[in-house]
Amino acid sequence: MPAPDGPGAPPAVRRRCAGTVRRRTAGAGGPRLLMVHGLAENDSVWDRSIGLLPPAYEVWSARLPWSAEGVQDWGTDGDLAGPLARVLAAVPGGPEIVVAHSMSAAVLLDLVDRESRRGGDALARFGIRGLVLVSPFYRRTAEEFDWDTISHYLNDFHLIMEEGLRVHSGDRLPASLRAAMGERVRDRVGPYGWLRFFELYLRTPQLQTGRITVPCLVLGGEKDFAAPPGESVALAAALPDARALVLPGCGHFPMIEEAERFASETVTFVNSLGTGAPQRGPVPDTALEHRR
Repeated sequence: MPAPDGPGAPPAVRRRCAGTVRRRTAGAGGPRLLMVHGLAENDSVWDRSIGLLPPAYEVWSARLPWSAEGVQDWGTDGDLAGPLARVLAAVPGGPEIVVAHSMSAAVLLDLVDRESRRGGDALARFGIRGLVLVSPFYRRTAEEFDWDTISHYLNDFHLIMEEGLRVHSGDRLPASLRAAMGERVRDRVGPYGWLRFFELYLRTPQLQTGRITVPCLVLGGEKDFAAPPGESVALAAALPDARALVLPGCGHFPMIEEAERFASETVTFVNSLGTGAPQRGPVPDTALEHRR
C-alpha cells in the first residue's frame, strides 16, 4: 500500500503534504545542515543565525505544510512525519545535521521512532550524523500531562503565536495589533492543527529515545513559556549522547533572540562530530526550576 503522501496518494493530498527546501549558502566542502521551522513559522526564522555560520557550511532550509503560509487544512492529513521525510530526502546528498525547532523537533523524533519500531533507521537512511533540537516539547511520563496542561496549551495557544510575532518584529508592532494577529494565526492553525501538535506532545513519553544514537544538542531558553527549559533538560537526559544547554534570558526563539550564541553553540556542536567526543555535558540545575 502506498504511503498516504506517496506517489499513489490523491493529488490534493500530495499538494497538502508537499514541503520545499532551498539552499541558503553554497558551502565549500563543509557539512550540510538542514534547518526546519516550527508551527506557524517559516524558514525566515533562521535568517539571523544562518548569516553567522561559517561560509564553508552548506546550509539548507525547509518550508513545511505547517508553515505560516502553509495550507490551512494540513492538520486533517494526520501524518506529519511523511512531509518531513520528503523534505529530508530532498536535500542532495542528505542532511548531515538537522536543526529542528519546536513542534518540528517533535515531528522529527516521531519519524525516527516510528521507523525504528518497524525495524528501520531513519537517521541512517537520510545520512543524518547529528541533531540540534531547539526549544523541544518533551515530557518523560504520561502522568506529567494533566488538565492544567491541556488548559494552558488550548486557552493560551494564541499567546505562543503572539510571542512569535513579537520576536520576529523586534517589538515594533503595537501590543493590540500583535494580540489581534496572534489570534488570527491561531485561527489559521485551527483545531485540527492544534490537535496534531498536542498529539505529538502526548506521545513524547512513549518515544524510544534510546535508539536515537547520533549526537544531539538540545537548546532551550530560560524564559520559554511555550516549551519550558526543563523539558530540554529532560530530553537530553533521555538521549544516549546528548547535551542540554539552556540560554539565560532567552525565550522560545533562541535562533533570533540570541543569534550569535545560537550560531556559536551550533558550530561547536557540528565541529565536534568529527572528533567522536560524547555530547553529554553538565546541565544547569536552575533550568529544572522552570519545568511546568
